[in-house]
Amino acid sequence: MATVRPFRGLRYAPDIPLADVIAPPYDVIDSAAQNRYYERCPHNVIRLEYGKTFVDDGESNNRYTRAASDFQNWRQTGVLQLEGAPAFYLYEQEFSVQGVRYVRTGFIGAVKLEEYASGQILPHEQTLAKPKVDRLDLMRACRANFSPVFGLFHDEENVIGKALDGIRGKRPPDAACVDEAGEAHRLWVITDSPTCESVSKFMSLRPISIADGHHRYETALRFEQEQAARGDHGCGYVLMTLVNADDSGMVVLPTHRLVSNVPPAKIAGLMDSLNKDFSVEPCGNILRGKDALETALAQLITDLSAAGEKGHAFGLCSSAGDCFLLKLKDASKLPQTETGGRSKAWWHLDVSILHHLILENLLGIGEEQMANQENLTYTRDPMDAARSTIDGAHQLAFFLNPTKVSQVLDVAQARDKMPQKSTFFYPKLITGLIINPLGEEGIVG
Repeated sequence: MATVRPFRGLRYAPDIPLADVIAPPYDVIDSAAQNRYYERCPHNVIRLEYGKTFVDDGESNNRYTRAASDFQNWRQTGVLQLEGAPAFYLYEQEFSVQGVRYVRTGFIGAVKLEEYASGQILPHEQTLAKPKVDRLDLMRACRANFSPVFGLFHDEENVIGKALDGIRGKRPPDAACVDEAGEAHRLWVITDSPTCESVSKFMSLRPISIADGHHRYETALRFEQEQAARGDHGCGYVLMTLVNADDSGMVVLPTHRLVSNVPPAKIAGLMDSLNKDFSVEPCGNILRGKDALETALAQLITDLSAAGEKGHAFGLCSSAGDCFLLKLKDASKLPQTETGGRSKAWWHLDVSILHHLILENLLGIGEEQMANQENLTYTRDPMDAARSTIDGAHQLAFFLNPTKVSQVLDVAQARDKMPQKSTFFYPKLITGLIINPLGEEGIVG
């Protein structure tokens, strides 16, 4: 099954404050955050992970060449230091969601790149073209993984967890900090051979499902194939953080859909068309209602959550501020076996029902348009979705309930893929704790 090995990671020198140099991964960083990380520290990982672009950029001087130059310089000057021996890294994140405190525990290792068809690494989500082009250009320039893929594995008896607890209980973390969001990050370096061998052996009996980082994984696989074609076989592993799917700190949040550039006639006829498959319940108008926008939207999300406990449901907001709760009338009509090249697990996802029955069938947004983001964009912030719709930036906003972890695994194990941006495992893995330098000696096995 999966091949997971300890490796010699690059870490920031111990005298550099970790909170000053870490950052979220590139896919959640806007321009304001990018500027903030640039200003925070000249060695912030943002300069490697997601560098700025400038009007005079060219082939010899651009965000990728600058990242490669900084990466080389930081290694030479000791800002980044190579681990003395191959290691696994116990990684603990402590965070809050809606007032509830969670701790998510996993470990960071080097995972052998495999084609999805092998069944050893299982995806669950479709990817977008543009991010993979960007990530491939960065890998070509720097030959490194700056940000880990997030992988899940089954460990019903918590074998790995017990082994990691034994290390955590004996000594303080080798690196720790609290980030700007108030989330704590703690890292323990594990180099003793018996523990590393037992972890690798345990993982060799199980497949890994990708929770987050499909773009990074597929880019790493593409890069490895490029290098192998040139005779370089040293880029066959990818940086990955692995978490037990049953870990008590697993939290999945929804990603909402914003619709634009759809012919007005389709938008005008949508409400009548929805009545075929959905009960459509008006929830008021967030512009003209008696409650403030925040209160009205919170009620819609609460109603959506309650409806989701009983069946498949969505929230809908129009540019006029009208809100509706959509409930699928008859879930028994959903395919119970593989249909149209899709598994039963796929057909019973909220996001699949939304994409197939509404976006594709009623609004004419097909898979190609979705992949190219011609009519569909995404946000994890329901307030952002509502405001951008009533401000006229988008025609419609669809609100979803979160996908369950069990559903993610069911789709992956069925060798199927969810629509793009179907899950948001919260929080994102932080970037800058560990870097995997590709093609260098150090991976055991």
